Amino acid sequence: MQRPLPIFLALRYSRSRSRSTFTRFISHFVAAGITLGVMALIIVTSVMNGFENELKARILGIAPQVTITPQQISTQRPQALAEWQQLKQEVRWPQQVQHVSPYVQSEGIAQGHSQLQAVLLQGVYPHLEPSQNILRESMLSGQIESLRAGEYRLIIGRPLAELLDAHVGDRIRITAAAGQQHTPLGVMPAQRQFRISGIFEVGADIDQQLVLMHGDDLARLLRYPPEQVSGLRLWLDDAFQSASVTQVVQAQLTDRDLVVQDWQQRFGQLFAAVRMEKGMMMIMLGLIIIVAAFNAVSALIMLIQDKRSDIAILQTLGMAPQRIYITLVLQGMYSGVVGVVLGTVLGLVMSASLNQLLSLFGIHVFSAGMALPVLINYVQVLQTVAAALLLTLLATLYPAWRAAQIQPAEILRYE
Repeated sequence: MQRPLPIFLALRYSRSRSRSTFTRFISHFVAAGITLGVMALIIVTSVMNGFENELKARILGIAPQVTITPQQISTQRPQALAEWQQLKQEVRWPQQVQHVSPYVQSEGIAQGHSQLQAVLLQGVYPHLEPSQNILRESMLSGQIESLRAGEYRLIIGRPLAELLDAHVGDRIRITAAAGQQHTPLGVMPAQRQFRISGIFEVGADIDQQLVLMHGDDLARLLRYPPEQVSGLRLWLDDAFQSASVTQVVQAQLTDRDLVVQDWQQRFGQLFAAVRMEKGMMMIMLGLIIIVAAFNAVSALIMLIQDKRSDIAILQTLGMAPQRIYITLVLQGMYSGVVGVVLGTVLGLVMSASLNQLLSLFGIHVFSAGMALPVLINYVQVLQTVAAALLLTLLATLYPAWRAAQIQPAEILRYE
């Protein structure tokens, strides 16, 4: 199959060994720079995506993503949500909402044998919780179904259990910040002993802060009226869609004294910091690609100087300046295309086997049993490839245009 003349000439000049040694060195330097830049950008973005995904799965898999709670009038006595079953049926939930479940929540203190720890008390209803979530997958001992109303059991994280020196079957005292009662002897706090029925470990700070118990037990401790809860929590298919879901649900509850909030008010700064760090890393690594791509200008200019007489002869043979221009643009992009292809292949291969490579060289980023999170986003990979190719193209346009304007008489005058 006969190739078009510009492509044939561009490949011939690119593979020719008649160029000067320095010109070949610059061409190889351009390809190597783009290869390293694209490879590093793919690896770093894959690792940052992995960290972001782990944070979303570990933290937002337990913390409420969107909550519907009564508007709080008094800070001493939190308002409870009544008739939550009717509310759950009346609201038209957006398609991003996968599950809706009631919960009871309060701040409190957990007291072990010799330690006190401020914790977040969360009452759940196991039969109303999603069948699959990260908490069920993170249980080290026991099950969520062990939380039964009236038995006053709880589930805590492994770091909190170590801090309190408590194990499954031990009793610890729970004091709730809300639910205190005024008596002739003064204010009596809401407190009671609970038995540990399970231990979990998600791998985040929430392991040391969260205490799970049955919703009815916590509601009784907080002195809620029967069949009332702190609010409803929404489980989304993508936690980053919480802002739009909040707006849609809030629009349906404008005539009620209910507040719809999402996770960004509590964890938004953490994820914003991760995104900012990922953006800065992409900018710094992108500068490597920019520098390497614009080095193609030097390689193309030196090639033009070497092939000035060839360009003039092609013009005298009748080759139009437009085709010469296309030939030189393709020639200038040759190193960039080679670098992008190699960088993409190496980046994907190294990202997929990054943990094996680190262990091979004896590098341990985390403790034993934990791997470096890696998530390859192929849309970002395509964007990186397109950006590198576009930069290489832009770098070759002007030198190729200037070379196409060369007058053959001026070059061949002394030949």
